[in-house]
Amino acid sequence: MTELSKDFLTKYLNNASPTGFEASGQQIWLDYIRPFSDDYFTDTYGTAVAVINPQAEYKLVIEAHADEISWFVNYIKDDGYIYVRRNGGSDHMIAPSMRVNIHTDKGIVPGVFGWPAIHVRKEGKDDAPTLDNIFIDVGARSKSEVEEMGIHVGCVITFKDELTELNGKYYSGRALDNRIGGYMIAEVARKLKENQVQLPFGLYVVNAVQEEIGLRGAQMISQRIKPHAAIITDVCHDTTAPMYSKISSGEQIAGKGPVLTYGASVHKKLLDLVIATAQKHEIPFQRSAASRVTGTDTDAFAYSNEGVPSALISLPLKYMHTTVETASISDIEQLIDLMYHFVKDFDPKFDFRYIK
Repeated sequence: MTELSKDFLTKYLNNASPTGFEASGQQIWLDYIRPFSDDYFTDTYGTAVAVINPQAEYKLVIEAHADEISWFVNYIKDDGYIYVRRNGGSDHMIAPSMRVNIHTDKGIVPGVFGWPAIHVRKEGKDDAPTLDNIFIDVGARSKSEVEEMGIHVGCVITFKDELTELNGKYYSGRALDNRIGGYMIAEVARKLKENQVQLPFGLYVVNAVQEEIGLRGAQMISQRIKPHAAIITDVCHDTTAPMYSKISSGEQIAGKGPVLTYGASVHKKLLDLVIATAQKHEIPFQRSAASRVTGTDTDAFAYSNEGVPSALISLPLKYMHTTVETASISDIEQLIDLMYHFVKDFDPKFDFRYIK
């Protein structure tokens, strides 16, 4: 990792980029990747695309999603306390005692998810956080005081946490799901540029919005690009941490390499090419199986247009959808290498048809 890459990663991960409000993070991402690409464009909802060799007829996509889970202001009580609703898969169980930023037209307003002391809580249902009882305190005594700060129903709320390292082997923080993916695909573009790789096809490096609420950004941008094949990167669960079931979730281990998924939306011939690349370049990898869908932007690309051969390369992640999402630094580097070598070695004349 270069110093430039490390600075980008820190700035990008620490920036808030909630679903539907990804613009500031997308600008950081575009500013970093533009020197490594020939062209770029964005769509009306904020998905950003850097393009290498845009004149080529054949189009290969590598993709990640840019948005993070968050909250919306949903109700302001007369006494100044704020109640919320989810924006994406936010976890109410981790909210109490967390610091937050409320994003308003007047700027960021700090607040905290308050919670009664253990001395006074009743055992039972009143002892557990729910969407009905978690609340935010911004230091106001009335609804009008809250509104004077610029806070209103619909303001988006993000947790206030930043990227850190654990034992020199892991990154930990909020929104690794999946801005770490945006970092990795940008690093592929950097390596192609610095190694002066000339591609015989167009490479579309896509940082999509609104994945957390139903793969919406990927759906829109796939219709625009109309790619011939797509490699998606996202995160999956490290299932070795306490309270996971390997029987139902499989075994994926942070630090043992990227995870390659088998499933209906994953094109087997494309997956085989990815596996062959990993084996050729001695990049360790793990395997997982999806049920009906992968739950990632892979599904959106695969079933778009007239069908796009798509494959998923995942990063094992501990503590997903918390403020301490944790990923192995070596896995990140290996995933970048796997995508880089796949792109460098890919033959656009490859025939993906199963039946001829």
